Amino acid sequence: MFTEVFKSIILGIIQGITEWLPISSTGHMILFDELVPMNLSKDFMDMFFVVIQLASVFAVILIYFNKLNPFSRKKSDQEKKETWNIWFKVVIGIIPVGIIGFLFKDPINDYFYNWMTVAFTLILYGILFIIIENRNKKRKTEVESFSELSYGRAFQIGLFQVLSLIPGTSRSGSTIMGGLICKVSRPIAAEFSFFMSIPVMLGASLVQLGDFGWTFSQVEGAVLVIGMIISFIVSYYAIKFLIRYIQKNDFKAFGWYRIILGVIVIFYFSLRG
Repeated sequence: MFTEVFKSIILGIIQGITEWLPISSTGHMILFDELVPMNLSKDFMDMFFVVIQLASVFAVILIYFNKLNPFSRKKSDQEKKETWNIWFKVVIGIIPVGIIGFLFKDPINDYFYNWMTVAFTLILYGILFIIIENRNKKRKTEVESFSELSYGRAFQIGLFQVLSLIPGTSRSGSTIMGGLICKVSRPIAAEFSFFMSIPVMLGASLVQLGDFGWTFSQVEGAVLVIGMIISFIVSYYAIKFLIRYIQKNDFKAFGWYRIILGVIVIFYFSLRG
């Protein structure tokens, strides 16, 4: 039991860091499980990889609680209206991933949750991040606030989020990349990505828990709870870091990281046979 709990702590740290940075949390966790597999069932691990992300979402709710709370007595009627508008745009943004994820969840789990897919998507989207950032040097952003984010753009960004259903893509990475392509500023693209994660991960977690069942062995319960606690704590600081980072930096560094990691993954598993 101790060994599995220790692995869950490591996975919680990996999840907390990589969920919000555009480098793929699921991809990193799959790679870790390939290298240091848990002695637990595949059904449990499929559920664990999703539900542990819900803990990261709780960190978003804590950090942005005031901004996302339309019932706050401290807000004016106009501020409450603006908060509701953010939520309406979030709902529009999650429609594509909700539909595609519901229809194709099982085939995606069966065929794409492996190191080859992760390596390919790490490299592909790493290259795209660099290309997009170089292109954006010559383009002006058109959306600097949520009031300027139209429902059409919110839906377009949501279409990019569908890409994140493939492991190694990164949910935050795909939505931020979509935001940049749609001429949305980095801070707004990042925050919109954070906000869309709330209903997406809540829905995905409930589905996975329903498929797995709500009963756990002692080891499974400990692994899940401890992994979620660590993920929540680490996510809080990772989000704070990213918010500060994007004020003065672009995402090319993350693009290069993805490419280098993808190449390492290919070499490692090719040599291992």
